[in-house]
Amino acid sequence: MAGPLQGIRIIEFAGIGPGPFCGMMLADHGAEVIRIDRPGGFMDPRDPLSRNRTSISLDMKNPEAVQIARDLCKSADGIIEGYRPGVMERLGLGPEVLLADNPKLVYGRMTGWGQFGPYSQAAGHDINYIALSGVLHTVGRAGEKPLPPVNYVGDFGGGGMMLAFGMSSALVHAAKTGEGQVIDCAMTDGSALLAGMTWGFLAAGRIKDEPGVNMLDTGAHFYDTYTCSDGKFISIGSIEPQFYALLREKTGLDTDPAFDPQMDPSQWRPLKDRLTALFATKTRDEWCELMEMTDVCFAPVLSLTEAPQHPHNVARETFLTVGGVTQPAPAPRYSATSNDVPRPAPAVGADGDAVLATLGYDASRIAALRDGGAVR
Repeated sequence: MAGPLQGIRIIEFAGIGPGPFCGMMLADHGAEVIRIDRPGGFMDPRDPLSRNRTSISLDMKNPEAVQIARDLCKSADGIIEGYRPGVMERLGLGPEVLLADNPKLVYGRMTGWGQFGPYSQAAGHDINYIALSGVLHTVGRAGEKPLPPVNYVGDFGGGGMMLAFGMSSALVHAAKTGEGQVIDCAMTDGSALLAGMTWGFLAAGRIKDEPGVNMLDTGAHFYDTYTCSDGKFISIGSIEPQFYALLREKTGLDTDPAFDPQMDPSQWRPLKDRLTALFATKTRDEWCELMEMTDVCFAPVLSLTEAPQHPHNVARETFLTVGGVTQPAPAPRYSATSNDVPRPAPAVGADGDAVLATLGYDASRIAALRDGGAVR
């Protein structure tokens, strides 16, 4: 794959969610990502998280398969694993072993709770990790229970993306010093970090420690979504005075003194009620015609099927088609390098012989490993 990470080899131990997302990020940007899959595993060719991979299927209960994994890690710049703490050690593939084999190795560990701490051995999911980090408390309407933001904040923002950043940073360090290291990437830590601005606002007394009553969490009338007459939605983010003035002008409220005290929280609820009634008088398309591509800070709320068709996304090629399936394109973009068009996920184990050949295994040895069940 072309991209700024071209020439980097990553071994990915198959998992779900944030681990594959990290692997996708590294592969999208040029790294060779070899995925070690379990026998009988499955990679969906429609899944963006599994694109741009090479797959070998190893039965890790077989000592010869564990040796193959060690050989792969000797040849690699980094690895990614997302098991509970201690699992890789029990397989004989812990950091002490692999870094002894390959001192420059970047060993990326992806967990929800982290490698240590009272929760470290407990099961969990995104909703639990962002609950413990304080993030989930901040998401929701006033007087209602917290609303999980799908699994974007824990799994992908605080998990997979954070690990991709950590891997890239440690790879730079290894290239400069020859020193590998272990990355302990916990979704509790990562999601807490994503809320850094919120913590700053709280310390400065700029927000209340409750959801749905602050400027950016749907408390304000000028920063929220609204329902249109056709049942579709629009988003308004008119924070700055000049943008708020334009919102008032476009909605015919510029001469209404009730809307003058923009930053008075005591007025937000009644003003939101008025905007709710106003926005319900036109369709989404009518509001788009009036406010789209202006400094109101406006956008229609698009569905997953609508977003790829929007002219802005079309112009930027934000979405592309891979194997007949629409999915997000690699991001971000670079001025000096370009990323290849992604490849769909391969069948599990489809590249086993080719991967082993890169390690110097000859055809007879590969055949023996298949006959013995180490390679499937």
